[in-house]
Amino acid sequence: MNKTKQLTLTAMFLALALLLPMVTGQIPEFGKMLTPMHFPVILGSLFVGPIYGLVIGILAPLLRQLIFGMPQFPMSLMMALELGVYGLLSGLLFKSIIKVYKKDIITLYISLLIAMIMGRVVFTVAALIFTGANNFFIVFTGLFTGSIPGIILQLILIPILYLRLKKVAR
Repeated sequence: MNKTKQLTLTAMFLALALLLPMVTGQIPEFGKMLTPMHFPVILGSLFVGPIYGLVIGILAPLLRQLIFGMPQFPMSLMMALELGVYGLLSGLLFKSIIKVYKKDIITLYISLLIAMIMGRVVFTVAALIFTGANNFFIVFTGLFTGSIPGIILQLILIPILYLRLKKVAR
């Protein structure tokens, strides 16, 4: 992929990460459950690679805080770390694992699951540091149980969207 196309797609996925949370913004609890910012970060990393995925993931919550005032600090920083890991790992794992399995769907699920777990681990560690929380297990399980609908949607929609967009992008 040429550099211009890569930068254009990165900007598009970053813009989506900034705008999608507005769909659920009127009901913050709904937004936390559906995790709308995660979708463009992960999809972006699959199309533009792990480094640009990392950039999308880090910039999205920080720019949203600067532009819209949400998420507030320290949540924006914790999300930047989490989404940066999502962007980096989903792109990196996908590129690495596809060489072994040569199947998009298997590779997507392996990459998604590992990236989701590691992103939430990083978020949990950041929460322990920035908020004074003191129980890793409680914070970590709270992240998963609080976002189960979003996790399910990601596991259903991201492979579908990726495969459809891949056909269109050719």
